[in-house]
Amino acid sequence: MSSIPLPDPHSALDLLRDMIRVDSRTETPGEGELARRLVARMRDAGLETELIPVSPGRFNAVGRLRGTGGGESLMFNGHLDTNPLTEGWTVDPWGGVTDDRFVYGLGVSNMKAGCASYLAAVETLLAHGTRLRGDVVLTFVVGELQGGVGTLKLIDEGLRADHFVNCEPTDLNALTLHAGSVDFSVELTGATRHLSKREEAVDAIMAACELIPRINAMTFGGAATPEHRVVNRANVGVIRGALSREFNEARPPQVADVVRLSGAARFAPSQNPEDVLGDIRRLIETELLPRFPGLGAEVGRHGPASGKPDFPPFAADLDSPVVRAVAAAHHEVRGTDQANGPLTPYCFYGSDAGHLMHSAGMSGVVCGPGGRYNTMPDERVDIVDYLDAVRMHLATMLRICGAADTADGHSGAARP
Repeated sequence: MSSIPLPDPHSALDLLRDMIRVDSRTETPGEGELARRLVARMRDAGLETELIPVSPGRFNAVGRLRGTGGGESLMFNGHLDTNPLTEGWTVDPWGGVTDDRFVYGLGVSNMKAGCASYLAAVETLLAHGTRLRGDVVLTFVVGELQGGVGTLKLIDEGLRADHFVNCEPTDLNALTLHAGSVDFSVELTGATRHLSKREEAVDAIMAACELIPRINAMTFGGAATPEHRVVNRANVGVIRGALSREFNEARPPQVADVVRLSGAARFAPSQNPEDVLGDIRRLIETELLPRFPGLGAEVGRHGPASGKPDFPPFAADLDSPVVRAVAAAHHEVRGTDQANGPLTPYCFYGSDAGHLMHSAGMSGVVCGPGGRYNTMPDERVDIVDYLDAVRMHLATMLRICGAADTADGHSGAARP
């Protein structure tokens, strides 16, 4: 294999800072602004580019570095939309702030560092005049936080490659098995009374307080292996309770008769969403309803009603060329063996890797910079990890796509 071209660390870091400075919170105009900027940058660098509409005002950015022929193609996948801003930040979330160890910013870990790393790798190839035999396809999608609608749009448009690397944050480990995701809702219906007669009420809020920790501690039936059970997890993230389904808050002296919970559950490839919902229903029937006579409960899926797809689970073939190439790249860059498997906490992610595997039929792996400080105030990525990611992507491109011979631009070193 050809030696890895050395990236310019200042250029690579400037690219990431520029991306952080665009506020691309999910379903805001900043998503489109960042997508347009990336298309312009890739076009100026000489890539074939597309700006692909996903929904009104939302766009995917796609760039293709065309190979000379005779090599396999490799897709890199990442999302531009970020989580909402939370309390507790001490630095400007969109300032592109750095110190001697970290780069900070909203979405830098999830996952602008991943996106910037593969664009910086391609820019390094171009700066060094390195040609590949196979194509490299760079995808920057929106709507990952709505279940991967951006990547599904690319798949529907027919975009494919022989292999993919999804660059969600894994601290440069290889995530080869992760959970699928299903969003669920639970509605509890009790019976109100004034606090003076609280003993006669069926308190929906008290029932919810008992139910939530039980749901959060769940694993699910049907896991084929202990490894599959590892990726089981559930979390109730939204609770709303008051009087009636209109959630009237005007009468705190009355016992609440309706609570609505919203949550997400993670399940393995050997499990499915309906089994998860069934297990939640059985939990309520056996452990909650006997404690609260007269309580009603309904369990359902709220994702499909909103148009949000579920993330399917992802399981890579450990012997696939791309898994082996990324592992070899990690060893070459970092001098250590790469950890792989259903690694925590990354195995609880939902990612577009599941869509690329199930809907596009592609082989791939999840590996990217960031993770330790993911989705938290002062979100940040180790600068050394980001720069190592650029070098790892370069090594992976050379292994999968093959280096073209500089003499004629067509024959090249065989891919290991």
